[in-house]
Amino acid sequence: MSKIINGLKYSETHEWVKIEGDIAIIGVTDYAQKEMGDITYVDMPDAGEVVEKEEEFGALESVKASSDLFSPVSGTVVERNDALEDAPELVNEDPYGNWIIKVQMRNPAELDELMDAEGYRDMIGE
Repeated sequence: MSKIINGLKYSETHEWVKIEGDIAIIGVTDYAQKEMGDITYVDMPDAGEVVEKEEEFGALESVKASSDLFSPVSGTVVERNDALEDAPELVNEDPYGNWIIKVQMRNPAELDELMDAEGYRDMIGE
Protein backbone atom coordinates (compact mmCIF):
# COMPACT_ATOMS: atom_id res chain seq x y z
CA MET A 1 0.00 0.00 0.00
CA SER A 2 1.45 3.36 -1.02
CA LYS A 3 1.70 6.31 1.33
CA ILE A 4 -0.67 9.08 0.27
CA ILE A 5 -0.75 12.31 2.27
CA ASN A 6 -3.97 14.22 2.88
CA GLY A 7 -3.74 17.94 2.14
CA LEU A 8 -1.57 17.56 -0.95
CA LYS A 9 -2.75 17.75 -4.55
CA TYR A 10 -1.97 14.93 -7.00
CA SER A 11 -1.64 14.70 -10.78
CA GLU A 12 -2.59 11.80 -13.04
CA THR A 13 1.13 11.46 -13.87
CA HIS A 14 1.99 10.78 -10.19
CA GLU A 15 3.40 14.12 -9.08
CA TRP A 16 2.34 15.64 -5.76
CA VAL A 17 1.99 19.34 -4.99
CA LYS A 18 2.22 21.12 -1.66
CA ILE A 19 1.12 24.75 -1.66
CA GLU A 20 2.87 27.49 0.33
CA GLY A 21 1.39 30.85 -0.69
CA ASP A 22 1.98 31.17 -4.44
CA ILE A 23 4.73 28.53 -4.41
CA ALA A 24 4.02 24.96 -5.53
CA ILE A 25 6.44 22.41 -4.10
CA ILE A 26 6.49 19.44 -6.49
CA GLY A 27 7.72 15.88 -6.06
CA VAL A 28 6.80 12.34 -7.08
CA THR A 29 4.45 10.08 -5.18
CA ASP A 30 5.34 7.04 -3.13
CA TYR A 31 3.45 4.93 -5.66
CA ALA A 32 5.60 6.27 -8.53
CA GLN A 33 8.92 5.68 -6.80
CA LYS A 34 7.89 2.12 -5.86
CA GLU A 35 6.93 1.38 -9.47
CA MET A 36 10.28 2.68 -10.72
CA GLY A 37 12.52 0.89 -8.25
CA ASP A 38 15.88 2.30 -7.19
CA ILE A 39 16.18 5.85 -8.55
CA THR A 40 19.65 6.45 -10.02
CA TYR A 41 19.26 9.91 -11.60
CA VAL A 42 16.96 12.93 -11.34
CA ASP A 43 16.85 15.39 -14.25
CA MET A 44 15.36 18.74 -13.22
CA PRO A 45 15.24 22.29 -14.55
CA ASP A 46 17.33 25.17 -13.21
CA ALA A 47 15.90 28.05 -11.21
CA GLY A 48 14.50 30.68 -13.58
CA GLU A 49 13.20 28.21 -16.13
CA VAL A 50 9.50 28.32 -17.02
CA VAL A 51 7.37 25.20 -16.75
CA GLU A 52 3.93 24.69 -18.23
CA LYS A 53 1.08 22.63 -16.81
CA GLU A 54 1.11 19.03 -18.10
CA GLU A 55 4.40 19.56 -19.97
CA GLU A 56 7.63 17.68 -19.28
CA PHE A 57 10.04 19.39 -16.87
CA GLY A 58 12.50 16.59 -16.15
CA ALA A 59 12.86 12.85 -15.67
CA LEU A 60 13.63 10.10 -13.21
CA GLU A 61 15.87 7.19 -14.14
CA SER A 62 16.08 3.92 -12.29
CA VAL A 63 17.68 0.55 -12.83
CA LYS A 64 14.34 -0.58 -14.33
CA ALA A 65 13.04 2.40 -16.29
CA SER A 66 13.08 6.05 -17.22
CA SER A 67 10.02 8.21 -16.56
CA ASP A 68 9.33 11.79 -17.59
CA LEU A 69 8.16 14.28 -14.97
CA PHE A 70 5.22 16.54 -15.86
CA SER A 71 4.47 19.84 -14.18
CA PRO A 72 1.09 19.94 -12.45
CA VAL A 73 1.11 23.78 -12.63
CA SER A 74 2.49 26.57 -14.82
CA GLY A 75 5.05 29.04 -13.57
CA THR A 76 8.71 29.78 -12.95
CA VAL A 77 11.08 27.44 -11.14
CA VAL A 78 12.37 29.30 -8.07
CA GLU A 79 14.39 26.44 -6.59
CA ARG A 80 15.45 22.89 -7.34
CA ASN A 81 16.50 20.22 -4.89
CA ASP A 82 20.21 20.02 -5.67
CA ALA A 83 20.69 17.29 -3.03
CA LEU A 84 19.07 14.88 -5.53
CA GLU A 85 21.98 15.32 -7.96
CA ASP A 86 24.39 13.52 -5.64
CA ALA A 87 21.81 11.34 -3.88
CA PRO A 88 18.87 10.51 -6.21
CA GLU A 89 17.98 7.59 -3.92
CA LEU A 90 16.53 10.16 -1.48
CA VAL A 91 13.39 10.03 -3.63
CA ASN A 92 13.03 6.34 -2.73
CA GLU A 93 13.74 6.92 0.95
CA ASP A 94 11.21 9.74 1.45
CA PRO A 95 9.31 10.80 -1.69
CA TYR A 96 7.27 13.40 0.19
CA GLY A 97 10.19 14.87 2.12
CA ASN A 98 12.44 15.08 -0.92
CA TRP A 99 10.72 17.43 -3.33
CA ILE A 100 12.14 18.03 -6.81
CA ILE A 101 11.30 21.65 -7.69
CA LYS A 102 9.54 24.70 -6.31
CA VAL A 103 7.49 26.75 -8.78
CA GLN A 104 6.06 30.23 -8.43
CA MET A 105 2.62 29.64 -9.89
CA ARG A 106 1.34 31.79 -12.70
CA ASN A 107 -2.25 30.56 -12.38
CA PRO A 108 -3.19 29.07 -8.97
CA ALA A 109 -6.62 28.11 -10.40
CA GLU A 110 -4.82 25.21 -12.15
CA LEU A 111 -4.71 23.51 -8.75
CA ASP A 112 -8.47 22.95 -9.00
CA GLU A 113 -7.83 20.44 -11.81
CA LEU A 114 -5.68 18.20 -9.59
CA MET A 115 -6.87 15.36 -7.37
CA ASP A 116 -7.04 15.29 -3.60
CA ALA A 117 -5.64 12.30 -1.67
CA GLU A 118 -8.89 10.34 -1.95
CA GLY A 119 -9.10 10.89 -5.71
CA TYR A 120 -5.49 9.78 -6.17
CA ARG A 121 -6.04 6.71 -3.98
CA ASP A 122 -9.02 5.78 -6.19
CA MET A 123 -6.99 6.34 -9.37
CA ILE A 124 -4.21 3.96 -8.35
CA GLY A 125 -6.67 1.46 -6.91
CA GLU A 126 -5.55 1.50 -3.28
